[in-house]
Amino acid sequence: MPEKTTVSDADGRASLLRMGDPSPFTVINPYGRAKVLLLCDHASRAVPNALDNLGLADADLAKHVGWDIGAAALTHELSRRWDAPAVLSGFSRLVVDCNRTLGEATSMPAVSDGITVPGNQGLSADQIEARATACYWPYHGAVTAALDRFAAAGVAPAVISMHSFTPRMNGLERPWHVGVLWDRDPRLAVPLIANLARLHGLAVGDNEPYSARDPHGFTLRHHVNPRGLPNVLLEMRQDEVGTDEGVLRYADFLETAFAPILADPALYRPALYL
Repeated sequence: MPEKTTVSDADGRASLLRMGDPSPFTVINPYGRAKVLLLCDHASRAVPNALDNLGLADADLAKHVGWDIGAAALTHELSRRWDAPAVLSGFSRLVVDCNRTLGEATSMPAVSDGITVPGNQGLSADQIEARATACYWPYHGAVTAALDRFAAAGVAPAVISMHSFTPRMNGLERPWHVGVLWDRDPRLAVPLIANLARLHGLAVGDNEPYSARDPHGFTLRHHVNPRGLPNVLLEMRQDEVGTDEGVLRYADFLETAFAPILADPALYRPALYL
């Protein structure tokens, strides 16, 4: 499905965004007092008006292929409880996946979990660049700005990336309640895995159902690892956090499990794990 003709922004660059489109990112509580930054790469199922829903029905965009169900609500709740800043993406992961390197097939997938995405078929270089300019780089610019605010204050924050996963993907069942994804830095992940299992009896995936050692993940690798900040990516199962009640229950779980970890002043020191 061809995309509509773009309009130009004040800098003369092609832009997909029109009057009435949402922002490509949202920053909440930017000056929160916690030494924590929350990120949500797949917070929204919105599509720029110029892309005609990517040729999909609203019901398809509302599924897990369109966004991380419950992740934005849980990010908002933890931001409120912890008084922590948060940056959330503004468009569906099918428009452009903000946790993928541009150019990868999964960054603008032609098919996602068996659902064909008409608007992502045969994209030209100009179409890809227009989406990156309008929807991808502004989000990542907001993440950089948030980290720079901490750096200016002399703080090395803990960075927690919030995601959710479908209980069944490509025909396979996923039994975990929570996935804790990490690469080389164990400071948040290792004690968190233990606390979630011990305090709440949850089935916790250690780098399941995805692995942070998979090079597909972009946000933490690009922004956080070079700064040596403690970090972790969390995946909550969507049937657990797909309701208001589930969001509050998992906010309780995470708040309790993180409390002793985030209370340690030694955590907030840059360290590179090569």
